Amino acid sequence: MQRLAVISKVVMRSRLILLTALFLILTSLLPAAITLPRLISDHMMFQQGIPARVWGKAGPGETVTVRFREQSVSARAGADGRWEVFLAPMAAGGPWDLVIQGGNSITVRDVLVGEVWVASGQSNMEWPVVRSANPDQEAAAANYPQLRLFKVRRKTAERPQDDVDAEWQACSPATARDFSAVGYYFARYLHQELKIPVGVIQSAWGGTPAQSWTSLEALNSEPVLHRYLEGWDDVMANYPAEKIRYQRKLEEWEKESAAAKARGETPPGRPWEPAGPGHPNAPASLFNGMIAPLTPYAIRGAIWYQGESNANRNEAALYRRLFQAMILDWRARWGQGSFPFLFVQLANFAKTWENSAWPELRESQTATLDLHDTGMAVIIDIGEADDIHPRNKQDVGKRLALWALAKTYGKQVSYSGPLYRQVTREDGRLRLWFDHAARGLRAEGSALKGFVIAGEDRIFHPADARIDGETVVVSSPAVPVPVAARYAWADDPENNLRNSADQPASPFRTDQWKNGQMPK
Repeated sequence: MQRLAVISKVVMRSRLILLTALFLILTSLLPAAITLPRLISDHMMFQQGIPARVWGKAGPGETVTVRFREQSVSARAGADGRWEVFLAPMAAGGPWDLVIQGGNSITVRDVLVGEVWVASGQSNMEWPVVRSANPDQEAAAANYPQLRLFKVRRKTAERPQDDVDAEWQACSPATARDFSAVGYYFARYLHQELKIPVGVIQSAWGGTPAQSWTSLEALNSEPVLHRYLEGWDDVMANYPAEKIRYQRKLEEWEKESAAAKARGETPPGRPWEPAGPGHPNAPASLFNGMIAPLTPYAIRGAIWYQGESNANRNEAALYRRLFQAMILDWRARWGQGSFPFLFVQLANFAKTWENSAWPELRESQTATLDLHDTGMAVIIDIGEADDIHPRNKQDVGKRLALWALAKTYGKQVSYSGPLYRQVTREDGRLRLWFDHAARGLRAEGSALKGFVIAGEDRIFHPADARIDGETVVVSSPAVPVPVAARYAWADDPENNLRNSADQPASPFRTDQWKNGQMPK
């Protein structure tokens, strides 16, 4: 009996193994379910006027058919299950349904076609409507069903990722309040002017430097940018020791904090955790986690608000190389040619730190205009001296939108304040020439402010400045033979030069001196 029981168990086990194997074989022959990236989901928006990619995963070799309006396009998944199709360029409108069929069927609902922009950078781009000027009124009025918002959640990665954590939402009082204020106001202005749907993809992280948003390949391609990679190698090499020191400081802080609370006193500040694995300042970490997954998606262009984290004397001049490398890299990754890239120049701010170099960083930003299809919103007149996060994001979004309306959409609008072009010498004075001054210049308030001049001694003195048509003439009794001039060259500068469209002039200098002495 015992032997029969053993034989029975062996037979049953063999049958179970055979059935399991058969099930696995049959399952492998069935088509795998189609999956889509988060960008291809309900309430999404296709970019109008250019081919739009739809992509995802399915079973190897599976045929996938995409139907949208009158279009029907099919593709066969590769050995890795990846597939993609392109929809022919479409005109703005909607909503419609997008249907993807293969082994299973997915219907993406409420799809619009319009203008899609990526909004990236650090905290001033991340800053939400609810924390900006007039938050309650602005949020309550944000009822624009043809505006679509896609907010990418923060993520670092060592290698480029395939997808992000986010979802498309129709703009409403509930969805706009926590969305990028600059991104929302930019989109709202375009929507109101163009009368078509507009979508914004927010991908921003406060306090992060530009090298985090740039791919490793781009950083490696220019020797001058290797310092960012080498510097991070040093950070990682020192991390184990720094982590130990941090743990000791943390233990001491916990004891001191408890003692302070027991005495009814304010506890000391918590020690900063050292940078290390997974830190958002790591080169390419945010490009990998928050930009690379977006690059298959057709867009019109990008808006950018960043620079504070690179505004130090070691990096401010190098930023022009880094920033341009990043822009060119993004354009190459999207594969759409020279798409518009619009950015915000640093606002005025008085509470900068030791070793800061905000004027030089602004100069690097201005130099980026040498790249084709770039634009810059100047905001030194609407910042807040005591707050690195100015609340007036409405005018920031509008000034970016004016660049887009003029340069991308061909509208006849004034889109830039005066930009310094050249200087000419006259008897005891300098004449400064500007672009975007065709209808004349003006001073906000009374006399012009913010101009200084210097002679060969490189010591700058406050200048008497007057407007002469489309130029500004500067002089000073203290500088009989002037050779250089600067305007608004400070962290929180005096500035009141405008053009006829009331756009502020960008800060500038006519020299490249490293040892120029500014007035105190």
